[in-house]
Amino acid sequence: MVQPVPEHISFPGEEEKIIELWKEIDAFQTSLKQSKNKPRYAFYDGPPFATGLPHYGHILAGTIKDIVTRHAHQNGFHVERRFGWDCHGLPVEYEIDKMLGITGPDDVAKMGIQKYNDECRKIVMRYSNEWEFIVNRLGRWIDFKHDYKTLYPWFMETIWWVFKQLYDSGLVYRGFKVMPFSTACNTPLSNFESGQNYKDVVDPAVIVSFPLDEDPNVSVIAWTTTPWTLPSNLGLCVHPDMDYVKISHKKDGKIYILMEARLSALFKKANEYKVLAKFKGSTLNGKTYKPLFDYFIHLKKQTGAFRVVTDGYVTDDSGTGVVHQAAYFGQDDYRVCLREGIITKEMVICPVDSSGCFTDEVTDFKGQYVKEADKHITKYLKNNNRLVDQSTIKHSYPFCWRSETPLIYKAVPSWFISVEPMVEKLLANNKETYWVPDFVKEKRFANWLSDAHDWAVSRNRYWGTPIPLWVSEDLEEIVCIGSMQELEDYTGVKIKDLHRENVDGLTIPSKRPGMPPLKRVQEVFDCWFESGSMPYAQQHYPFENKKEFEDNFPADFIAEGIDQTRGWFYTLLVISTALFNKPPFKNLIANGLVLAKDGQKMSKRKKNYPDPMEVVNKYGADALRLYLINSPVVRAESLRFKEEGVRDIIKDVFLPWFNAYRFLMQNVERLQRDDGVKFLHNDETFQPSDNIMDRWILSFTQSLIKYVRQEMAAYRLYTVVPRLVKFVDKLTNWYVRSNRKRLKGDFGSTDCQYALHTLYSVLFTMTKVMAPFTPFLTEHMYQNLRHLVDPELNKGQDVNSVHYLMLPQPREDLIDSKIERAVSRMQSVIELGRYLRDRNTIPTKYPLKEVVIIHPEEECMQDVRSLEKYIVEELNIRVMTTSQDKDKYGVSLRAEPDHMILGKRLKSDFKTVSEAIRKLTDAQLQKFRASGEIEVLGHKLGEEDLRLMFSLANQGKGQSHYEAHSDNEILILLDVTPDQAMVDEGTAREVINRIQRLRKKGKLQPQDDITIFYQVDPATDRLCDIIQSHTEFINATVKKPMYRFPVPGDAEEIIRETAQLKDINLELVIVQGHVESQSTSAGTVSNGPGPFCRFVNVELCNAEPQAGAKGTKGTVLLENPRGDFPMSVSELKGHIKVIFGLQGRRMALFKTKSKSNEVTEETVGDIFSLHGNTLYAFVN
Repeated sequence: MVQPVPEHISFPGEEEKIIELWKEIDAFQTSLKQSKNKPRYAFYDGPPFATGLPHYGHILAGTIKDIVTRHAHQNGFHVERRFGWDCHGLPVEYEIDKMLGITGPDDVAKMGIQKYNDECRKIVMRYSNEWEFIVNRLGRWIDFKHDYKTLYPWFMETIWWVFKQLYDSGLVYRGFKVMPFSTACNTPLSNFESGQNYKDVVDPAVIVSFPLDEDPNVSVIAWTTTPWTLPSNLGLCVHPDMDYVKISHKKDGKIYILMEARLSALFKKANEYKVLAKFKGSTLNGKTYKPLFDYFIHLKKQTGAFRVVTDGYVTDDSGTGVVHQAAYFGQDDYRVCLREGIITKEMVICPVDSSGCFTDEVTDFKGQYVKEADKHITKYLKNNNRLVDQSTIKHSYPFCWRSETPLIYKAVPSWFISVEPMVEKLLANNKETYWVPDFVKEKRFANWLSDAHDWAVSRNRYWGTPIPLWVSEDLEEIVCIGSMQELEDYTGVKIKDLHRENVDGLTIPSKRPGMPPLKRVQEVFDCWFESGSMPYAQQHYPFENKKEFEDNFPADFIAEGIDQTRGWFYTLLVISTALFNKPPFKNLIANGLVLAKDGQKMSKRKKNYPDPMEVVNKYGADALRLYLINSPVVRAESLRFKEEGVRDIIKDVFLPWFNAYRFLMQNVERLQRDDGVKFLHNDETFQPSDNIMDRWILSFTQSLIKYVRQEMAAYRLYTVVPRLVKFVDKLTNWYVRSNRKRLKGDFGSTDCQYALHTLYSVLFTMTKVMAPFTPFLTEHMYQNLRHLVDPELNKGQDVNSVHYLMLPQPREDLIDSKIERAVSRMQSVIELGRYLRDRNTIPTKYPLKEVVIIHPEEECMQDVRSLEKYIVEELNIRVMTTSQDKDKYGVSLRAEPDHMILGKRLKSDFKTVSEAIRKLTDAQLQKFRASGEIEVLGHKLGEEDLRLMFSLANQGKGQSHYEAHSDNEILILLDVTPDQAMVDEGTAREVINRIQRLRKKGKLQPQDDITIFYQVDPATDRLCDIIQSHTEFINATVKKPMYRFPVPGDAEEIIRETAQLKDINLELVIVQGHVESQSTSAGTVSNGPGPFCRFVNVELCNAEPQAGAKGTKGTVLLENPRGDFPMSVSELKGHIKVIFGLQGRRMALFKTKSKSNEVTEETVGDIFSLHGNTLYAFVN
């Protein structure tokens, strides 16, 4: 049943009702059942960690996913949407380590892996209930009951299967590699993890001397920002082809060797040193030097350590041009030292443990955390005369994305996936995918792929999927397990869970006689390997759902933030390329980052952003959704989140849209009540009227459907959403506004029905088109609108939710590009006219004589003439004139220079160029408008340099005064000449405006039966005459009778207000029902106009008049003359007694006949507040 629509709406409150409705009808699951036999649309949801609450980044990505998958469902696809959870890895372990005070592997060993993992299990889904609540509250439809978790045994089994495929393909190897290492989490990180969290830091920068063995008085000097790596120094590296110099420091006579281009690293001026020799870096190759420390002195003889080597990676943009080589703490250092034989693959010179502390080998600093040791090492160097210079440097440095501690680079044994040989395949598969926006794929992601390194997938941790490799002690025998069954076949043990505590103790007999059994390697998988394998693991492929997976791979769509180019997007592509040589998805939307209002990263610690749920509770989820997706983030740019932006969506989009819907429902109810017409709409049989605005909005709607289909097929939300928002504006500010009278039935029932059916068709279509974007508001409107649909249309269908309905196909028969063009031109004319009214501070309420519309093409003239009545009404003008000849009106362009911009740029030339600008002709300026640039006295000027304006000839000669404005296509002239009759009409419109505002304030509906009374103060003001001469116009507009004071005493007052109209008081009173004015009702003597002085009317209620007085009604002046001798309440009573001949009798006065609101000195502060009222006199 159709429900009346209230004037006000709480969007959050209505959303919560919709959530209850969806639960009641099981809306999401019902929609999936309805689409079960339709073509599949495959969607992968990237798994978040449940150890924290959703932030705006999650909400944005979730909204994009929800919109696209809802739209796919609307287009006739079956879209399975399963929520996933990332349950393993550092985020969970880091929380446990903090909670239990665990500082390293020894602490875990003491408590045992079983106990440690049990603790991880307890918190892994800590916020899962909150996630489910928030995701549902935001209107996202996704299946939590049939979710996937990376800790499920069946999920982990597929991870093993994936790894085994890669292992069997020869893509897995074990190696030492210098990698980003988190000392807080005791584990290496992949390159893409280390790139996620760079921060500006201040580090020590030292220059250290390395005396040559051949001449200890000559030192090669090297610069480093990591003094803690110096105890591990094994060599020095210079560029073979760059110039190096031997110099003498004039200050102390010491002799140093460094790169010529880097002398500035040590000296400020050239006179501080003397150049003794100059040579290429290759000259230094092979020279040996005295080590800084003796910890690894044995390698000098053993491998030729502590010598100078050459390599092209040395640059001339920092340091001294000499790089100290700590082979196990730098990627290039390791490569160069390995190539030069200073180290071997089997050798490990890494005196730093997994917690970042020096081991026993470094006797001077053992047990110290490396970053803390920097200052102690610097002091040691100074004391041993090896410190040449000491300073600090501010630079960007990688931090652990989980623990927020600085990373170090450290060589660790790891299991790797060979990615580098796959680069060409990765780039080829990337080309087969479609990204929005395209530049992320072509630039950012392709560049990352081109430089892809082998992927270290092992982590020295506990809570994760164990790497399924069983190896012999000498690593000569390796077995890779790909399933639980295979593990049982090898070990004879059946297990149901694959976590470390269950598999670490299992062994596999060696194939070599007499050799000990194979044991599992200790590492677990990087959790990115798990999330990159989710397309297969969520289906438990290939153990189950084999055909279903293969039929729907690759996915049709995925979406996440732009930061996932180095994360999930990358790992998905690497694994799918390695397994199937296919891309894992077809279409991808990469969103930008949501920042705090000040442009900083959102931070819980700084509290620099509003809590998402507070925003939702204040404005609603739809408003937040639309704000986020109608912003730069959908184009992979950043958004500075502003709460007022969400509020503006309510003000600028939802309220106008809701009011259009409310206006429709009010007038449908009025049509049925007053005209007895039953309103039922059938879109299939509906035919529009010949009214041009009806045909325009229907055409505009069908064009919108066409556009939305086209752009959503291309995943361009950033073009769709602004168009939808613009459509709401066109509907409310153009169609409804221009057709209010038709919709209210002013031109008859038939025309009203055409207009109402048109508006209904558009609003009903909008609920379907907008449903994926604003699922709550569209459902709210649909639940009422659906009761006006012809039942024949929905026979046999479940139409209990708007989200069950398919997106309509555009009706080409309703699309009329000519009408859309004509209305667009009409809108341009009206907007230009409004601009000129604003510029001249002439409100639209005040009519003007004429608008002249000028355009050289007759087609344009015909377009605007076809809509003349709308232009005349909207601009409130008497006459509209069209012309193709602007010269007839003496209109020409002129230009003024922008003083601020050109003054700064042209300086001394400004004056002469300004004069030339002012002399530019209309023809020159027309060309400038078309091209956007012009040359003046040799200077090229652009649009920002000139201000164009129109000048009109013959102005100021007693003729009409025109103002001109143009949008570069249409030129209009507006006659702004003042005219008293028009000014008076404008004043009458102001009176109407005040009446309508008072009706709204009194919460009155258009159909409510009321009467309006007014009083002007002072009564002699011209406003009185204007109201009286425009009474018919005012009554026709407000559609209710209006009379001058006094207000009848027995009238039931609803609301009273005194408004200011050009400094004149206009008192308005609205009373219940149709009430006759006392000046015209029977039994009342009219003595002409009301008194100039303020007054009250009096009625004697319970006695007869005495002493010859006649009648029981009278009037008493409260002052005489005006402004002098105001009366007190006791004096008023005395006058009333005289009128009715009741001197000497006791009397009481009341404001009502029921004796409520007695009038006494205490209850009446200001006697003039009684002005115009009727008082009731009772004799005691």
